Amino acid sequence: MLNEILLGGGIATVSGVVGFFISKKITAANFEIYLEQARAKAKAIENESETLLERARLKSKEIELEAKKAFDSAKARAKADLHQREDELIRKEQKFERYAQEEERKLQLERKTLEAQKLNLERNEKSLASLKKRYEQKIDEALHVIEHSAGMTQEEAKNLLLRNVEEKARGDIAHIVRRYESEAKEEAEKRANYILAQATSRYAGEFAAERLTNLVQLENDELKGRIIGKEGRNIKALETLMGVDIIIDDTPNAIVVSSFNLYRRAIATKTLQLLIEDGRIQPARIEEIYKKVSEEFESKILQEGETIVAELEIGVMHPELMKLIGRLRYRASYGQNALAHTLEVAHLAGLMAAEMGGDVTLAKRAGLLHDIGKALTHDVDGNHVDLGAEICRRYNEDAIVINAIYAHHGQQEIESVECGAVCAADALSAARPGARREVLESFLKRVTEIEDIASAHQGVKQAYAINAGREVRVIVNATLINDDESVLLAKEIASEIEERVQYPGEIKVNVIRESRAVEFAK
Repeated sequence: MLNEILLGGGIATVSGVVGFFISKKITAANFEIYLEQARAKAKAIENESETLLERARLKSKEIELEAKKAFDSAKARAKADLHQREDELIRKEQKFERYAQEEERKLQLERKTLEAQKLNLERNEKSLASLKKRYEQKIDEALHVIEHSAGMTQEEAKNLLLRNVEEKARGDIAHIVRRYESEAKEEAEKRANYILAQATSRYAGEFAAERLTNLVQLENDELKGRIIGKEGRNIKALETLMGVDIIIDDTPNAIVVSSFNLYRRAIATKTLQLLIEDGRIQPARIEEIYKKVSEEFESKILQEGETIVAELEIGVMHPELMKLIGRLRYRASYGQNALAHTLEVAHLAGLMAAEMGGDVTLAKRAGLLHDIGKALTHDVDGNHVDLGAEICRRYNEDAIVINAIYAHHGQQEIESVECGAVCAADALSAARPGARREVLESFLKRVTEIEDIASAHQGVKQAYAINAGREVRVIVNATLINDDESVLLAKEIASEIEERVQYPGEIKVNVIRESRAVEFAK
């Protein structure tokens, strides 16, 4: 029994030991498996890290190569730009050097020319002085010979002597004539200035500057599309019917009506305003409103002409003439409103005629009608002088009125005090500062032409156009031009300016002769 127990215990012990060793062996085998798996994973991670590292190295090399390429490209462009700038600078330096050399050559040439002219002028002055001295010697010799001659009768010697004495006395005679002429001019100028002062101090005319465009205000910018219409039919109808340009741009709440004809522009502006108020903008409505506005304007200009004639108190006038007077409000000359200018001339002419003892009513009537032809120049071919004279003859206006129409542009001589007053008033109204505007280019061209005309005459040193081109100051050489010749030179320059230059008003020619004698006290 005991042996069995011992045997069973031994077997159990042996079984436990064997089981322990088997379990340990199995555990060791599992551990090896886990260890191998861990090693495999570590190897895979190591390989992946090496792959990533290699890729990073390759990427850095690519970035480095691209950066190097970009640097090389930028460096090349900078070098090329630098070379280009250097070349451009060299070309500019060469061009400047050539320009400087050319200017220096021109200056040297001009200097030589001026020196030659100066030398030639000195020679001419010396030659002129020598000729003048020889001329006086010859006259003295002739007088001496005549005094001691025996082969002439007393009457012949007397006549010859008088002729030679007359030659020497011409300067004194011219001086006396010039003195009396100057006194007469001074007296006439004082009287004329008094009349102009009286007229201008008693009348101040209104002047409204006219432009070539009118602005039509809109309630909102949506109306611009309605004014244009589908495919532009409304704006085409407006421009074709009224003869104006309608400008629709980015100006907020406004459109521009443009035309050189003030009358058409005024009608178009009023038509657009009525169409905008009405809201129905389409071709048939446009034509209807335009016809209505045109009739209203015709009636309005007749009423305005009647009012002007009544206010001036110049008597009865034909309705057609009064309608043309009203139409002058929509005409302009050099930027000056024709009606404002006409009324100004009428008032000034009446005041001048009153001072000179003329017919005030007739002077006003002539002043009012002197530019009446300007109301027809847009519709009828011809200049406003001939058109105005023709219309006044048709309606049996006075001969003085017709004479004033022609005379204020120099086509006839002034035949009456009233006509002279109209011409003076017209020049005064047109020439006063601010009355008229001119294009800068035409103004500069006219001033240059005036100076060139004056400078072209023999003996003129310098010529300057001053006072906005209404006066030319001519400085002459005192050794070549004497006092008598200065008067003739002024008249010649004035006549040439009248023939060659178109200008409003009048131009004063002022010839200045200065003679200086210099000596030193030691």
